[in-house]
Amino acid sequence: MIAKKQGDINPFLCYFSGMSALPKEDQLSTYADYKGWELAEGERFELIYGIAYAMSAPNTRHQEILIEISTQFHNYLRGKPCRVYPAPFDVRLFYREDENDDTVVQPDITVVCDEKKRGYEGCRGAPDLIIEILSPSNTAIEMERKLKLYQEAKVREYWIVDPENKGLTVYRFEEGAILFFTYKKDAVVPVGIFPDLSISLEQVFAE
Repeated sequence: MIAKKQGDINPFLCYFSGMSALPKEDQLSTYADYKGWELAEGERFELIYGIAYAMSAPNTRHQEILIEISTQFHNYLRGKPCRVYPAPFDVRLFYREDENDDTVVQPDITVVCDEKKRGYEGCRGAPDLIIEILSPSNTAIEMERKLKLYQEAKVREYWIVDPENKGLTVYRFEEGAILFFTYKKDAVVPVGIFPDLSISLEQVFAE
């Protein structure tokens, strides 16, 4: 979830005595910079093409949905090579060993199947599946930016969960094309990267 660009934040909240300062609005950063930021408790940022974006704290409903989806994936993946990681979990989409990569996102849910991409600090490269859960701080522009970003990084599948309207949009990236599917609250959703797994939205949106 992206809340707002770093430059829109009160500058007094971005600097801490004796800690690494967040960049100014016109300053681009790398992963090496990002990992050196020492943030106040609860603060989270994403780095997209070198620009820092603050992330808002998720609400209760968001977390309930995150837990349910993560649980369904976790139960299926038990004993299999792929792993599911709920946020906060750093994904370095364009990983570079020298730490000069400039994009680090924290999707709500990430599935990684390549063991070589599972680093101690998070995911090194594009994961197989990313799930974002909408919140009041998300905008259509932000979701469009993420869609293009994930396609460029060669993520295989991208889900956007809409708690307010109890729906789901699934994007699958195939050979330069984007396939998309929409589902309502009572649907059973097939997972493209796992042909024998389906996710029950009735359980996801149960209150």
